[in-house]
Amino acid sequence: MEKQTDKNQQPWIGALLPPDTCEFPTRNADGLAIPELTPEQRYAFDTHGWFLVPEVFTGSELKEMRDFGYRLHHDPESIPEHERSPVGGPLQKLIDHPLVVSLLNEFTAHPAVTSPECYGFSVESASLFFRAPGMGRFGPHNGNGLLRFPGDVHYYNAFPGKGYSPHTRIVWELNEVKKGQGGTLLVTGSHKSVYTAPPDIQDPDSDIWATYGCPGGSLLFFTEALTHSATEWTNTENDRLAVFNLYSPVDSGFAKVYQPHPKLLAEMPPLRRTLFRDRHVVDNANGTE
Repeated sequence: MEKQTDKNQQPWIGALLPPDTCEFPTRNADGLAIPELTPEQRYAFDTHGWFLVPEVFTGSELKEMRDFGYRLHHDPESIPEHERSPVGGPLQKLIDHPLVVSLLNEFTAHPAVTSPECYGFSVESASLFFRAPGMGRFGPHNGNGLLRFPGDVHYYNAFPGKGYSPHTRIVWELNEVKKGQGGTLLVTGSHKSVYTAPPDIQDPDSDIWATYGCPGGSLLFFTEALTHSATEWTNTENDRLAVFNLYSPVDSGFAKVYQPHPKLLAEMPPLRRTLFRDRHVVDNANGTE
């Protein structure tokens, strides 16, 4: 007797996922090739929970994004309403920059809801951070990413050869960050910690905290399972201007999916629009539907 299968039952249940079902996009929405992470980058993200890529943007491209960011913060009325957001204007291309897609394909995307025409992850939030000297407040949060209640995506899973970060933060630093003067603080490796943090965690000057310095146009990746914190911006030579984008799986998340202005969304290339689709698994790898 032939065995009947439910339409939602997949042929790989109980078996290895066939490679030919795992086609990721090879180019982003702007047609730019998506590179593979280097072994060093994979190792750094899995082991440390974060890494930095300096000077992804320079020159006129960076200036255009920086100018738009300042307008968005200081004079939003000067920007057309549908573009008035951290995914508007020249900042739109940051949300699926090839380096971003490269990391998310490795650590966040789910193959079953991915196709060459459809990203396997979603944008959960997009924010512009502006800080003048004296702004920014220390407040450690997250960590212990191996131990989370069901439904809380602030976790990190790993087994030999594969790491999974369902809640992944991407930070674009549009101005220079001087080390120790207000960049994001990170506790290296805390996404895999299983013990309570020591009291030093409440001291922003403790050696338990790592941070970074970088030129404008640099890109910071970290898993939200990592203990991290803002801290006071003390650099008097320039403000902090940064775009914080947060990504989650297509089937779950911590908050509602971020929704750009309908006109802006309609003007995006089809592949980019898949970053904002509804969260579910069945029949959710068919492009924009």
